[in-house]
Amino acid sequence: MQHYASHRLVRNLTILTDLILINLAFAFAYVVRYEFQWFFQTTFRIPYQEYVGQQILLTILLVITFGQNKVWRRRRGEFLIDEISRVGYATATGIALMMAITFFFRPLAFSRLLLVWALLFIVLFISLARVARRMTLTLSYRRDMGTDRALVVGSGEAGRSVIRTLLARPDLGFQMVGYLDDGSGENNIGLGRVPHLGTWNDLPHIVRSYPKIHTVFVALPADMHAQMQEVVHQCQLQGVQAQVVPDLFQLSLNRVEFNNMAGIPMLSVRQVALSQTSLFVKRLIDLALVAVAAIPVSLITLLIVVAIKLESPGPAFYMQERVGQYGRRFRMAKFRSMVVDADDRKAALEQMNEASGPIFKIKNDPRITQVGRVIRRLSLDELPQLFNILKGEMSFVGPRPPLPSEVAEYKPWHMRRLEVKGGLTGLWQISGRSDLTFDEGCLLDIYYLENWSVMLDIRLILQTIPYLFSGRGAY
Repeated sequence: MQHYASHRLVRNLTILTDLILINLAFAFAYVVRYEFQWFFQTTFRIPYQEYVGQQILLTILLVITFGQNKVWRRRRGEFLIDEISRVGYATATGIALMMAITFFFRPLAFSRLLLVWALLFIVLFISLARVARRMTLTLSYRRDMGTDRALVVGSGEAGRSVIRTLLARPDLGFQMVGYLDDGSGENNIGLGRVPHLGTWNDLPHIVRSYPKIHTVFVALPADMHAQMQEVVHQCQLQGVQAQVVPDLFQLSLNRVEFNNMAGIPMLSVRQVALSQTSLFVKRLIDLALVAVAAIPVSLITLLIVVAIKLESPGPAFYMQERVGQYGRRFRMAKFRSMVVDADDRKAALEQMNEASGPIFKIKNDPRITQVGRVIRRLSLDELPQLFNILKGEMSFVGPRPPLPSEVAEYKPWHMRRLEVKGGLTGLWQISGRSDLTFDEGCLLDIYYLENWSVMLDIRLILQTIPYLFSGRGAY
């Protein structure tokens, strides 16, 4: 099948590239040892051809150690540092074996320092190749090239955990076909780009209807063990790969911690998604960014205030009550982008609402002013929220703070997006903004809080900049 051929091609190219880089690294190590003579000077020079036998032997040893350490087995979602660590361990093992062999046979041409340089350059060259491979695959996956079609069976917390991860991580290489619920009738709602295709009983029919399905993620509730086995069995009959996701007491898997108490395995649940240290670091980043943005934002603010005042009467700023972390309410600032009586006219426009769930959005809202349309497209209407960030009510990155009326309509699992401070931008904002359904946006917000890191915040901020100019989903 096409996906298997694609995977084999990537694996074969990786192996071929690694073999080439191993030999290039060995040759470069020779140049550094005898031409550049870094760290150790010598007048005794051995011709490169004398080392060719050792180069071939080292290549063979590394093929063995790379195979034993599964260096060429690509794991979806594996951190780059973990992949590089396996490369480093396998290379160090091969170099150690090489040193042991040369110690016994004592070839005339032998340099321990050359092997040390070879170790460093092999790990460096292959690590750079891994970075390039990840970037190339991510770009191709974003264009739906080489992706595997996936189906999720289960729409509880475990199923939603899988769906939000696959939506937030296109680099994993999966294209979502849809999901099947557990048959209870409680979660039969479409999740944006992931349509509801039926119940778990419909799996054989769905697999036949979508013949290119590669992976089925089985995420049924823990009390449906027999049904889970049947789904896995059906996957085997249909020649589809099954991945079973454990549903631990209906808890979000990212909140479960495994501990060992005097030899007794224990499961515990984290009460907060971010530790106190993480919150402190996040706050420092917010304050630093506010300080950097203060002067340019002040100049832009002056221009926008003048433009708003010239177009229509009324205040330049609009204060609105929003719900922040853990349900705390605060007054969020924005530039006024609508007519002064916009709130009073909302009820008359309810039938024009184009958004799903509890949110209210109209693409061509008649209440928006001309200046408002421009600043909304570029998200400049959100700039006054730097004051909310300075006061500690918001963060640069996080879920958008909802209205109290929206929170009143939340389902229990929606409430998880309130576990962190609201933000100016977030995973929802760079993934489609108003073009996404409410449920889909919530899945992305929950993925963010469960997988927060400094690098994730930096990546989202950098991705926001070009996204603003595109104007996609901004209305």
